[in-house]
Amino acid sequence: MAEPNSPIEKRRTFTFTRKRLLVVALLAFLAGALFFGGFMTVLEATNRTEFCVSCHSMQTNFEEFKETPHYLGRVGATVGCADCHVPKPFFPKMKAKILAAKDIYHEIIGTIDTPEKYEAHRWDMASRVWAKMKASNSRECRNCHAFERMDLSLQGRSARSKHEKALDEGQTCIDCHTGIAHEEPLEPDEPAAAGN
Repeated sequence: MAEPNSPIEKRRTFTFTRKRLLVVALLAFLAGALFFGGFMTVLEATNRTEFCVSCHSMQTNFEEFKETPHYLGRVGATVGCADCHVPKPFFPKMKAKILAAKDIYHEIIGTIDTPEKYEAHRWDMASRVWAKMKASNSRECRNCHAFERMDLSLQGRSARSKHEKALDEGQTCIDCHTGIAHEEPLEPDEPAAAGN
């Protein structure tokens, strides 16, 4: 048996400590991978249209959406809620997910749980979405529609003229296309009272 402070005992202790450190590092890596994998799985599950429309109040939007070209695409392609409402980059996506918690909160407390209540808040909800899209330069629209990939010569005269003007004036998609996927609400005569 080696003496407590002998080079052999020190080597054994170092080897044992190194093995223990490697095991702990491996376990930490595996735990992190499992957590991250689970986290991303949940994140992607909450991006599914079926999840979005599971809230009763979103049925109004979904029924409207099903009548639009984004849902009934002539080439068989369709988009889901997340394609327009959830950014693809991680940090903007996380911000959108956190802010979406307010929708769940308002569903639970009954702020928008009937068609009448939903309509009463529609302008405010739509305005927030439009402002977010404007602030991001219509980032989610541009995942599929980009000025630089448009062949304006294939568009009708009106669309071509409007897109050329939008390019010249630095406009973004949402400046003109506010009612493209959902019924465009009428602007209220008076602003909503605080707390509504």
